[in-house]
Amino acid sequence: MKKVLLLLCSCFVIGMVTAQERAADKWIWGPSIGWQYQSGNFLKASGWGLFAPNDRQYIKIDAGANFTWMRDQTTVIPELGLTYYLSNKLIFPFIKAEATPYTITPKVGIGLLSIIDLGLGYGFSMGTKDDFKPIKGLTGSVSLNIPLNFHLR
Repeated sequence: MKKVLLLLCSCFVIGMVTAQERAADKWIWGPSIGWQYQSGNFLKASGWGLFAPNDRQYIKIDAGANFTWMRDQTTVIPELGLTYYLSNKLIFPFIKAEATPYTITPKVGIGLLSIIDLGLGYGFSMGTKDDFKPIKGLTGSVSLNIPLNFHLR
């Protein structure tokens, strides 16, 4: 888990430096809400920042929480995510990595202008939360990303 967090932090720092090096680049940011199925249903809520490392692609960094009701208890699991949008057309194909204290989940998917994202992936278990079932296996998700400072480049 420490290596994954170090990798995500490194990507974040590289992204920040790249964005600051290019004066034309500006961050777009906002909240996100979504649903994910991975060994159960989760409501996802997060904050995110998106920037363009070049004229055709975007990188989004998000941090939030997954909420679920399983085994007669409410559970909140923190999550970090990094999304790389491969194109800036109407449909944005993407690759994504999500990390929680219990699971690493790589995903692929498509986004509609990066506002609505549909993703599929597989979660690899890194441990099990006390009094909770393992969170692993195939996953599907949909999220709504609400830009609060949208601007055109």
